[in-house]
This record gives sequence, structure tokens and C-alpha cells, in this order.
Amino acid sequence: MTPNAITSLRIEHITKRFPGVLACSDISLSVGKGEVLALVGENGAGKTTLMNILMGLYTPDEGKIYINNQEVVFKSPSDAFACGIGMVHQQYMLVPNLTVTENIALGMAQLQDGAKKDPFLTRAKRAAKLDLDAVRRHIVAISEHYGLAVDPDAYIWQLSVGEQQRVELVKTLCFGAKFLILDEPTSALTPQETDELIALLKRMSAELSIIFISHKLAEVKALSSKVAILRGGKLVFRGNTADHSSADIAALMTGHEVYLPVNQSKREPGKPMLDVRDLFVRGDRGNMALNKLNLTVRAGEIVGLAGVSGNGQRELAEALTGLRLIESGEVLLDGVNLAGKTPRQIIAQGMGYVPEERNVEGIVPTMSIRENLVLKDIGKAPFSHAGLISNRKIDQNADTLREKFDIRCSGVNVAAGSLSGGNIQKVILAREISRNPKFLIAVYPIRGLDMGAAEFIHKQLLALRDQGVGILLISEELEEIINLSDRIAVIFKGQIQRTLGRGEATQRKLGMMMAGVKEI
Repeated sequence: MTPNAITSLRIEHITKRFPGVLACSDISLSVGKGEVLALVGENGAGKTTLMNILMGLYTPDEGKIYINNQEVVFKSPSDAFACGIGMVHQQYMLVPNLTVTENIALGMAQLQDGAKKDPFLTRAKRAAKLDLDAVRRHIVAISEHYGLAVDPDAYIWQLSVGEQQRVELVKTLCFGAKFLILDEPTSALTPQETDELIALLKRMSAELSIIFISHKLAEVKALSSKVAILRGGKLVFRGNTADHSSADIAALMTGHEVYLPVNQSKREPGKPMLDVRDLFVRGDRGNMALNKLNLTVRAGEIVGLAGVSGNGQRELAEALTGLRLIESGEVLLDGVNLAGKTPRQIIAQGMGYVPEERNVEGIVPTMSIRENLVLKDIGKAPFSHAGLISNRKIDQNADTLREKFDIRCSGVNVAAGSLSGGNIQKVILAREISRNPKFLIAVYPIRGLDMGAAEFIHKQLLALRDQGVGILLISEELEEIINLSDRIAVIFKGQIQRTLGRGEATQRKLGMMMAGVKEI
């Protein structure tokens, strides 16, 4: 079957079990030619598992896959690609120190064993060499055809997140995909990049069929023609997107009405808890990422930091937590200067941290949930005494936090990396909040999370604020910033442009300031 011949894709009664978990239960779906189907549900609802089955990464325990009403069996991603199905994963699969052309050629080399014919192989096929010039020409042709701006000679490490995503799209299209599966494609994009991607996908849907996995219901409404909703591994709804509001879809996802909380507290903030003075910090390429930055956050106050990605947010978070060298300036936490101190010393001063990369910096994926919950405190009471670890105390802590923070798992001894994104974020938040921090830095705390998880995490942040903890909220989601913050600071090219009170900020005003306009 050639990819160009695909007119319909159908799955029937798909079931997949893992130890202690029924990930997918009797799911049936269909996608026609040129359709955009939004697949939505809470973290852990079974969306990614279902798509991994469709891509040949998992074998279903029950059920069948049909293309053009003919049953197909996928034993590997090569089989799926051969039938014209391609997937862009939430975590990009690119090699940073290779060029765009080399990355796509590498993918072709990996697929060649399962392909009967590869037009990019030279006569030296036995040496598994690829004609890089031919691959490059094909990349340019695909890029121009679909309006995907990609530099085939750029190294991946030089590209922004949005540019890397375009590379993943081009790579998938170069493999001949006519059915695209996109797993949370906007989770790491700026608002501007998101708008560009939605417009691009709308154009592409004239020639391709798309399955669009997302938690952002505004994007679901803007892009998809049909929506399918999973809850607890089961299909609970499918229908036309236009017939249902975002609130309807959210309620079907969670089983209850979802209301993202808004900071309406009249509680006056306390003394300055974090005071950043004339901070200079270099970026990875030696540039001055923070250039005389000044910022104050008081006890019992949430200050939102708004800015387009790449304006110094990551460097600021890393400098405040001791993960990046401070060139000059002061960082005072409750009056104690943290500049030059180690991460361990900064943690001891009462700093909490919810990092941007939850899977890399927030947890140790191979360690259990119970172990991740005590990572920062394993060496002291009540979890150890005189060098001896108390497994009983660690278990009690894990059971308590699992219930309090609604961490959905088969047991606290499973690897933390096996959890959904929302539950990993709950593990991190549970650990940081249970330590009773003086101050918390929360970086993109709901990135890639469903509305139910976002509602829970926002409530936790507001409760922490009401307990007198100072919070620096770093986010590109302007609705999140406006809803939660007492004050909003806008960062541009490593400096704070201006700080607005809760009542002053609008999305339009913030967007203009994020673009460098100071006076509005």
C-alpha cells in the first residue's frame, strides 16, 4: 500500500494493558482523508499509548487497525511509515550536534531496512551511505511545498524550540507521511509560534489527515473538525468540535466542571523575600543573557514573569537556584545573599524550585515515586538518622503526599518516569511544597498539562501564596500569568521592561511589552 493511496484510517476495539494499569479499553476511532481529529483527555487518559499503538511502538492486546478498510499489523514504526503514518512526538527526537539534513538522513537510514525502495540511497547502498545532497534537495522541496521555513544546513542546537518542531514536521513529511499524528505540538511554543503552527496545520490539512493531541482547548476549537475524548482509558465522547464549547469539552475530559482559579486575594504582601539587584548572567553562548536585571518579590505575593522565550527567563531561574554562575550582582533571599552559593546551600536557605524540564531536572525518572519525593531531604530526619535510612518514614511520606496531591499511579514504588506529565508535575510540587519553602520558583508549571491538572496546580500555588510564601511564576501563558499574579514583570533582552499591577495588565498590553515596547 502506497502512502498516497490512503483515504481512511480506522481502529476498532483497541485494548492495551500494562502491569496494574488498563491504559486503553475498547477504543474505536476513524479519521477520513483531509480531516483534523482532536484527541483530548487528562494526563494518563491513554492518548499517547493509543497513538504509540498506531505507530507500531506498542502491540495492542486486543483490537485491529484498518487502512482503506484493509486490516494492517504494525510491528515497528517502519511498518507505520511504510503505510504513510507519521508522528511528531512531544519530546523531539533530534541529535543536537548534527545538521537538519543529517538528522533527516539519519532517520531515513534507520527506516531503510523496512523499506523496499529508498530513492535517496546511492549505489554504495551496502555501505549504508545516503546521498546527502539528494536528501537536502528533498527537504527544500518539502519545505517550499508546505510553507515550512527550515534551514537544511543549520545545526539543531542553533535552533529555537519552534524551529526544531518544524524540522520534526519536515522529517516526518520526508518519510512520506499522509496521516500526521501530533502529540502536544504547542506545549513548548510561544504564543506567536503557536499561532503560526495552527495556521500552517490548517493549510496542510487540505492535503493531509491530522490527529491532533492537545490540552489547549482554544487550539482544539481553532483547528479540528472533529473531537474524541478519552477518560480513564475509555472513549467517552466523539463528535463535531463546532457543536461544543471549550467548557463542555473540559467537563467531558475530567468528569466535572473545570474552573481555572483566579487570584482574588486582598491579603497584603509582607516584606521583600527575594531581592535581585543589578544581576548580570551569561548565556550558553557567552552572551550577556541578564543585563543589570532588578526584581523584587515579597512574602505572600506571586510575581509573574512574562516574556517571549529566549529573553533570559531560563538563565534567571538557573542563577537564582545556583545552577548558573552569576557574573555580578546580588540575589537576596530573606536578606541572605545567594550569589556564589551552591544549589545545596540555596535549598537549605529555603528556596523551592519547579523546573522547566520536569523529566530531566525535576525528577530522576528511573527512581521510584517514593524516592523522588525525598530527594532533597534523604540525608536528614525524619527520613534518616545516624546514617540509617528509615524506609517506614519514606513510605509514610509517599502515601500522605500521594493522597494529598492526587498523584495517580499504581503504587509509590513505580518509576517516576513512567507517570504522565501531569502526575510527574504533582510529584515535583508535592516535594517542593512539603518542604515548607520560604520562596518558590515555578517555571512553566502547567506546560503540557490538561485542564484538570492545571486547575489543581494553580490552586496549590494560590494556597501557598496565602500561607505567606513568595512565588516567582515564569510562564509564556499570558492567561495563567494574569489569573495568578499580584504583579507582572515583563522581561525583554535580559532586563525588566516594566512591572504592572494585577488590574493594569491585559494580554494586548503584555504582548506589546514582550515585543520591546516600554510605554503603552
